Amino acid sequence: MPLIVVVLLFVAEVTAVVALGSAIGVAPTVALVVGTSVLGVLLLRNQGRRTLAALRAAQTTHRSPGRELADGALGGVGALLMVLPGLITDVLGLLLVLPPTRALVRPLLGAAIARKVLVVPVRRAYRPGEVLEGEVVSTDEHTAAKRGHTPLERPRPALSHTQPP
Repeated sequence: MPLIVVVLLFVAEVTAVVALGSAIGVAPTVALVVGTSVLGVLLLRNQGRRTLAALRAAQTTHRSPGRELADGALGGVGALLMVLPGLITDVLGLLLVLPPTRALVRPLLGAAIARKVLVVPVRRAYRPGEVLEGEVVSTDEHTAAKRGHTPLERPRPALSHTQPP
């Protein structure tokens, strides 16, 4: 399926470049394709800096950086699409770089990620001051080898409510 999409995109890109070249001429078409690629490189660098600054701002205000991460990812993909030669990818990339259209695509990105993420239900939350009982088990093979056991062969203590003699 992805190979078919790539082939169809290639055919559409060639068709768009040929149509634009016959309408405005070869030199302006080549200049437009090269110019959008250069613009894409500049936007890619700028998008990285802007995303890092937004992530730092979210960290200092102690809020979730979800929106900043989504905007950074969409802006980066958009700038990368502009770097690729072609008119259709340039238009798609420009739409992802612009903030108003990025805001329209952000919920779609969130829904796509939510479908891929496994959500594990939590039975109850830890309350401050609550004592959690547990056992420390060494998985260090060197420590287990000193005792003559591999990590999976170590003897487990028997559970008992009485005190040992």
